[in-house]
Amino acid sequence: MPENNMKVNMEKIVSLCKRRGFVFQSSEIYGGLGSCWDYGPLGVELKKNIKDYWWKKVVQERDDMVGLDASIMMHPQVWVASGHVAGFSDPLVECKNCKHRFRSTDIDTSACPDCGGALSEPRMFNLMFKTFMGPVEDAANIVYLRPETAQAQFVNFDNVQSTTRKKLPFGIAQVGKSFRNEITTGNFIFRTREFEQMEIEYFVKPGTDGEWFDYWVNERLNYYVGLGIKKENLRLRQHDKEELAHYARGCFDVDYNFPIGWSEIEGIANRGDFDLTQHSKFSGKTLDYFDEEKNERYIPYVIEPSSGVDRTLLAVLCDAYDEEMADKELRVVLRINPRIAPVKVAILPLSRNAKLLPLSKEVSALLRPYFMAQYDDAQSIGRRYRRQDEIGTPYCVTIDFQSLEDNQVTIRERDSMQQSRVPVPELVEILKDKFGL
Repeated sequence: MPENNMKVNMEKIVSLCKRRGFVFQSSEIYGGLGSCWDYGPLGVELKKNIKDYWWKKVVQERDDMVGLDASIMMHPQVWVASGHVAGFSDPLVECKNCKHRFRSTDIDTSACPDCGGALSEPRMFNLMFKTFMGPVEDAANIVYLRPETAQAQFVNFDNVQSTTRKKLPFGIAQVGKSFRNEITTGNFIFRTREFEQMEIEYFVKPGTDGEWFDYWVNERLNYYVGLGIKKENLRLRQHDKEELAHYARGCFDVDYNFPIGWSEIEGIANRGDFDLTQHSKFSGKTLDYFDEEKNERYIPYVIEPSSGVDRTLLAVLCDAYDEEMADKELRVVLRINPRIAPVKVAILPLSRNAKLLPLSKEVSALLRPYFMAQYDDAQSIGRRYRRQDEIGTPYCVTIDFQSLEDNQVTIRERDSMQQSRVPVPELVEILKDKFGL
């Protein structure tokens, strides 16, 4: 089993994220709000790029997948049918002394981990956030913030299938926010109460679910390699029978070797026909499929690959983080896959000399329609290179005094630090070629 990157720990990642504008504590000036985080200028770009990459791979590049963007609040009976109202709970224990609360499965002692006090007996705590729709706060107006995006894909199965005329097998993909009132949070953005999911519900003919389950397990592992994560830092872990949900026919996790140890970034489950059957029963609307070739109706089985945007982003940062000596100084560099880097190109005039300004601004205007670019003229060129290395910018374009004479600029590569001179009129096409566009 490979060791995780010894150059990185969670403290370094948290510090980098705050210092460079990837992630901030939510409501920080008020002391923050537990397990809630805001994505800063670089974080929002990286997050968007991860979602766009996922969408491109699972929707745009496939002819058996369509998208959905459903409401966060749904009819409360959805969550009764899915089993969340009755069973989406964790065992809660409370310290009788300091009153701190814990999920009992997260602690391996009968005493409070914080003060050593005695703990209460476990009681079940429902993880859904409850609110009210309309002006009257009574039981008739209770709604929930969704704890997962998946149920919208199930209840919209008939809508999507009839309007797209898709034949089995096909999938419905969705990216969206979910909410869970977790008892125990922590490890930065790894476990939070508000998070974003990228989920596929892939509908297949009963009897073919085994082969499609195997297909998606391998497909999803390879996806993370394509995202730029080192294969040795990924593994598949099959759930034991005791771990499986009562309806699940099988489940694998894709784990990443975080500084905190191996932890899940995606789950792939064979959910059988549980979800469509339950919603058919509770809604009175039969969610089945008519197979024209077999001239028969049946309820499809579902394979569900479900990944977390926030956990994927954290894995990308941990995997890309590197430290090395360069020019007798420590260089911190994020070796992020250029396709998802938050800033693609930095425009760096050699100095703030007024003579360099017109061409520097011209180059910036030339690149911005094609790449997320950043203009930086503060401090020495060496310090600016280090700043761009630390945020993962693949290429820096430097404008110097020679550029004023030959209309050429220098491209500096992040990983190798090699430099090359190129004509300004060819700059866009050269960079497109480097990004594989």
